[in-house]
Order: sequence, then C-alpha cells, then structure tokens
Amino acid sequence: MILSMEGTMRKIAFLITCGISIFLISCTAFAEELKPIQLPKPQMDGGRPLMQVLKDRSSSREFSPQKLPLQVLSNLLWAASGINRSDSGKRTAPSAANWQEIDIYVATADGLYLYDAKPHVLKPVLAGDIRALTGHQPFVKEAALNLIYVADFSRIGRGANEEKDFFSAADTGFIAQNVYLFCASEGLATVVRASIDKPTLAKTMKLKPDQRITLSQTVGYPKK
Repeated sequence: MILSMEGTMRKIAFLITCGISIFLISCTAFAEELKPIQLPKPQMDGGRPLMQVLKDRSSSREFSPQKLPLQVLSNLLWAASGINRSDSGKRTAPSAANWQEIDIYVATADGLYLYDAKPHVLKPVLAGDIRALTGHQPFVKEAALNLIYVADFSRIGRGANEEKDFFSAADTGFIAQNVYLFCASEGLATVVRASIDKPTLAKTMKLKPDQRITLSQTVGYPKK
C-alpha cells in the first residue's frame, strides 16, 4: 500500500513537472510571436475644434472592452507625444530642456509595448496581458489599453532626485492632457490614475533603477 502510494505521488509529481514545462514552452513561443507594430501614418486633418474639445474634456471610469483600430491608436500616440517637427525631433508635448525623458508603454490584451516616436512604432516588451497590474481599479483589466508613463532619470541632465521628480511629473502631465484632448475629440473614454502598485509593475516591466513609473492612463471606448 505504501509502495503504491509512493508510486502514485511520483506520477503526480512527474505530470506536474511536465505541465509546468509545457506551460513555459508555450509562454516562450508566445513571446517570440509578439512582433513590432508599425503604426500607420497619423492623420493630421481630423478632429474637432479646440474649444469644443476643451468643453467636453472629462474623466471616465466605464470602458468597453472593444479594441481600438490601429489608425486610432496611431493618432492617439502621435497626439500624446509624437514628433511634430521632423527637423528637430521635438514632440507634441513639451519637456524640460527637451530631455524627452518620459516613455509611453502601452499595455493591451496581447502584450506590453513601448512607443518609439521616431519610427512611429510599437516595440514589443512583454508578451501576455498585464493590464490588471496597471492599477487597483477593476476597469483597468477590461479597457482596450492602459498607457504607463515612465520617467528615465538618466536622461535628465541636472538636479537631485527631488528636482527630477518635479520635471518628470510636469512632463507627464503635458502628455496626459494631450491624451485627454484627443479622447474628447474622438469620443473615447479616458482617466489618468496614480493608484498603482508601482514596485510590482516596475518589476514585471523589468524597468531599470533609473526608470520610475509616474502615472497610468486608461483609454478605450465608452461602456455602452
């Protein structure tokens, strides 16, 4: 009876080991399938008058799970912090001393991407859905995407960390407001959030010591 029990336990342990191995192999395969996304050229001829957009700007915490079309995502990211002067590489959002220290990470159901403004591309960072880690509110795991703003202190040319916190907070605010105005123009819902388990999210994103999460912003279609 004891031998039979030991044999059963060994079989269970073997099956668990096999299951874990298959799971890890599957994850690796999935990670390899996550490709860069070349965004279409942003459309510059759309949108509503600025004063109407300012009137309608608001925060919303109710989102549909409907995905954003690639063109809408392209326009959104360009509005957020895209290059609007190709000769200098300067952006739609200002930054102190033109340090451009704020990176935009995009968390979707498929994976985590980093927006690279110069080629207007989403670069794959992490396969898998980490939207639930981008905030404590229940809607973050349902909305189409969550933007994660990350300050890279290594790009800030001067000052102690307190000053770097100030500069990066201001620069994040400029980008977030661009997103708000774009969403108001396009009929999208959005809300900026600070309620984040930053250490856990930073570890998941594999951020470097000089990189600091500043805010997150949920974007999606309004819940019907």
